[in-house]
Amino acid sequence: MNGSSWSLQVLQKLGKADETRDAAFEELVTNFNKQTAEGTKLQRDLKAYLSAVKLMHEASRRLQDCLADMYEPDWFGKEEMDSLAEEMIEKELDFNLEDTDTLWLDYHQNITDKSLLCVDTYLAQFPDIKARIAKRERKLVDFDSARHHFGSLQKGKKKDEAKIAKPAVLLEMAAPSWAQGLISAHQVAQTNLSYNQAEEELGRAQKIFEELNVELQDELPALWESRVGVYVGTFQSLAGHQEKFHKDLSKLSQNLNDIMSKMEEQRQLKNDAPAASKKGDGAKSEEANHSESAGSAPKLQSSVTNGSSGDLPPGFLYKVKAVHEYTATDNDELELNIGDMVLVLAFDNPDEQDDGWLLGLKESHWLQKKDISAKGVFPENFTQKV
Repeated sequence: MNGSSWSLQVLQKLGKADETRDAAFEELVTNFNKQTAEGTKLQRDLKAYLSAVKLMHEASRRLQDCLADMYEPDWFGKEEMDSLAEEMIEKELDFNLEDTDTLWLDYHQNITDKSLLCVDTYLAQFPDIKARIAKRERKLVDFDSARHHFGSLQKGKKKDEAKIAKPAVLLEMAAPSWAQGLISAHQVAQTNLSYNQAEEELGRAQKIFEELNVELQDELPALWESRVGVYVGTFQSLAGHQEKFHKDLSKLSQNLNDIMSKMEEQRQLKNDAPAASKKGDGAKSEEANHSESAGSAPKLQSSVTNGSSGDLPPGFLYKVKAVHEYTATDNDELELNIGDMVLVLAFDNPDEQDDGWLLGLKESHWLQKKDISAKGVFPENFTQKV
């Protein structure tokens, strides 16, 4: 910016010179500044979210490592069958922890690649446009300066010619007759030269300004409209990866819950085995001491197998408690609510039993109606043996 442009800016601020104003372009610049602020905030918040995901991943990993370090295979019985089950549980636990770690890594990478990178690419074009807007403002001042200068020459042309004519008369009177025409021609030429130079300067300033102005008039509206697509793509991608991540994490959490349930079952089996052995020895001793009375008394029938007792349904095996809700998807399935007590029954045909599924009847229904028609199958891992 030259000295005359700076002087013009001062005069414009003082209201002593005309300033070119473009209300439509000023609105485009206002939108651009708003768009820049919004995009920068989105970028900053996405980076903060990714940092939080990374911290959550590290916290999850430390918690899982803690569980892995605490797990001891010899917590449970050392019988051959139990040892095999313990080995399977330990492998399942290792696989679950590895899958969880991989899931967090993939989630972080997907958000970085599909959401943050999109915003970064979108914002990368803003510095260049901002620099060209600033350049347009400078060239507008230059254009106004040249226009003001050229206009001043136009308005003062006649006045300047009159000023030139007065000293020219004096010069002509003092000069010989052959030089009088040359003096007048020289003075007119100088005036025309200044006028032509101002006109050329105005043309150059106008051309540079209009080139920048036309480019920005095309680019800024298109950039403003593009923000919607960027925001939609960013948040759709983020929501999609969040949904997939939480769905997969839910499966792994259910697997971890199942593993913990198996560990609890083994602990109970270990604790129940000595008690059952003592109970059996006591029963044998009692039977030996009362052999005569036992011979004359009728034999007791097992209420857990033949169903002759009025308290339990036929085929009763054991009782479980629902620890998760289960919605039946077929007529032969049993719907569960958390806390429901279920009487597990034996299948009429064992070949019909699918792995991981049990046949049962809600205890409340049996106690009220003594009817087994409401029995149905349900997933074993949604319950806990009691």
